Amino acid sequence: MPRVHYEALLFCLAWAALAIAGGLYGSWWIGVLLSVGMLILISASSMQILSQSGDEVMERQVRWGILMVAALGLAVYLNA
Repeated sequence: MPRVHYEALLFCLAWAALAIAGGLYGSWWIGVLLSVGMLILISASSMQILSQSGDEVMERQVRWGILMVAALGLAVYLNA
């Protein structure tokens, strides 16, 4: 059985929860924007960091940072 990467699993769950919360409390297009938009942004930044430096710690920090900025943006949008 393959090894479970708990940090990656937690990240995926947090990403899905953020997209679902955006869809439920905002509108369906906010949920789509959070899921697809972050997919494009995170994929591109991860590929760039890993191909140039190979630094997995920096890639992880950038990935979680993008998720946090998206969560803050959603919170600001919902409170406005």
